[in-house]
Amino acid sequence: MANTFFVTGTDTEVGKTFVTRALMQAAIESGRKVLGYKPVASGCELQDGELKNSDALTLQACSSITLPYAMHNPYAFAPAIAPHIAAAQANESINVARLSEGLARLKATAADVIFVEGAGGWRLPINDRQYLSDWVKSEHLPVILVVGARLGCINHALLTLEAIRHDGLVVAGWVLNQIDPTMSQYQANVDTLKQRIKAPFLGEIPWLGEQANDSVHNFIDIAALLK
Repeated sequence: MANTFFVTGTDTEVGKTFVTRALMQAAIESGRKVLGYKPVASGCELQDGELKNSDALTLQACSSITLPYAMHNPYAFAPAIAPHIAAAQANESINVARLSEGLARLKATAADVIFVEGAGGWRLPINDRQYLSDWVKSEHLPVILVVGARLGCINHALLTLEAIRHDGLVVAGWVLNQIDPTMSQYQANVDTLKQRIKAPFLGEIPWLGEQANDSVHNFIDIAALLK
């Protein structure tokens, strides 16, 4: 059975896909067969008669095993808005059973590791009653937190970790991603995060700008995750 991890972030636009790609590439470099799963995505475009999301396409491209797009992303919505609102506009309902069925199909492959990328932050509504975190809890998935380094990230990181642990889930590790190159007192913030976050530190990705490329996985300590 594949080791499966859920990747969440301190907020939207903190580099979850960027970090998930780095995690996938690092795992592949370590000799594992890897798959990426994006259960719910909004902001999709029609390609070959099918709504597709750029983040999910990245996960598909980085996967070790060739599978149809829909197996990587069962729920895809066109508007770049909260998924539960996009689903309502499309007269659909996001069903957790479908999310679980999709993950089970990936687990039935030859993959050694599956990285499941969330949407938005930890408390993402998916319908009138449930959050995506409820599904993660039902699947008992260990969680990797992406901390987007910008003003306010300490508060966001600690509150997110508190919520994850309150839900009874294991924090498998965290990754620091510098998303604001002009952040004041960056190193002091990094030191505070490292001091206060009681979970394995998987890596610090600096601001790379135009130099962001496939070598980003070198910043990830995959051995700390896949023991």
